[in-house]
Amino acid sequence: APMVLDLGSRWEFMRGHVPGAVHVPFWLVPAGAFGPRISKGRPVVVYCGHGPRAWFAWVVLRLTGYRDVALLKGHMSNWKRAGLREEVG
Repeated sequence: APMVLDLGSRWEFMRGHVPGAVHVPFWLVPAGAFGPRISKGRPVVVYCGHGPRAWFAWVVLRLTGYRDVALLKGHMSNWKRAGLREEVG
């Protein structure tokens, strides 16, 4: 299974996130401060509220050797609009 990274603010993450996602503020991505260690061979999915922060993280991850990185289609805004299950807290 891919590692799912939520790149929104802590407040956004606490209000609702993709089940099983790990919160990583996007500004920590360039420093490699992801929290959990992520193997560069493991698939990673990144998302934020609407896309800009996730796109930034996608670029940084690709430039630092992560090859299997994907953006969550539609990001959290579409996830919520579709009524998909969320975790809170």
